[in-house]
Amino acid sequence: MSRHNITGSEAFKRGPFILIRKLPAGGRRRRRLRIIAAFAAGAGVATLGALIAVGIIVGPGLIAG
Repeated sequence: MSRHNITGSEAFKRGPFILIRKLPAGGRRRRRLRIIAAFAAGAGVATLGALIAVGIIVGPGLIAG
């Protein structure tokens, strides 16, 4: 459910931006934690991909040698 009170054609009127003045108590903290968790997950996937790529490139040389 939206937290602002734009209705109908008000959304398309030329005028100042509408800022959300009040967020729930933990809203910003939860958003920041969600962003940090997403970044950490992305970094983990990228690291895992890099390790797999290095294994594919270097692996045959280790097995043959």
